Amino acid sequence: MRWLNLSLLILYPVAWSAPLLRAGLLPLFRLSEISVLTGIQALWAEDVFLALVVIVFALVAPYLKTLGLALVQFGLLTRRALPVLTLMGKLAMADMFLVALYITLSKGIGIGRIEVAWGLYLMSLCVLLSLGLSLWTTYNAPGSADPETMPRQGGD
Repeated sequence: MRWLNLSLLILYPVAWSAPLLRAGLLPLFRLSEISVLTGIQALWAEDVFLALVVIVFALVAPYLKTLGLALVQFGLLTRRALPVLTLMGKLAMADMFLVALYITLSKGIGIGRIEVAWGLYLMSLCVLLSLGLSLWTTYNAPGSADPETMPRQGGD
C-alpha cells in the first residue's frame, strides 16, 4: 500500500496536466481541451485570488496529504498527523465536486458542448485511491495498535 501511495505522487501531476474536459460553444467548431493547469492559467489572467484558491485546493492540499500519508506509512511521521491529513483530504475533495458541478451546469444549460476526457477519470482515480489509502493508513499505520491513539470503545 505504501508504494501505491507513492505512485500517487507521480499520478497527481499527470492528472493535473491531462485533459479533464473538451468544451466548445458550437458543435461545428473544434473543442478546446481543459485541464487543471490550463484552468488555473485562465483564472490567473482574470482573478489571481481565485486562481490561488484553486491552486491550494486542487494542487497543494492533495499533494501534501499524499506526501504526509507516505511519511506516516514509512514511519517517518507520527500518527498524530493523521487528523491534519484528513482535513487536507477533505479540502482536496472540493475540486472534484466543482468539476462535477461545472459539467452538470453546462449540460443543463444546453449551450455548447462538453465531453469528458480521460484526465477526469485519472483525477477521480487519484482522489478515490487517496481516500482509500487514508482510511487504510488510519487503521494500519505504524503505532496503530497503541491503545493511547486508538478511539475508545463503549461507555467508559
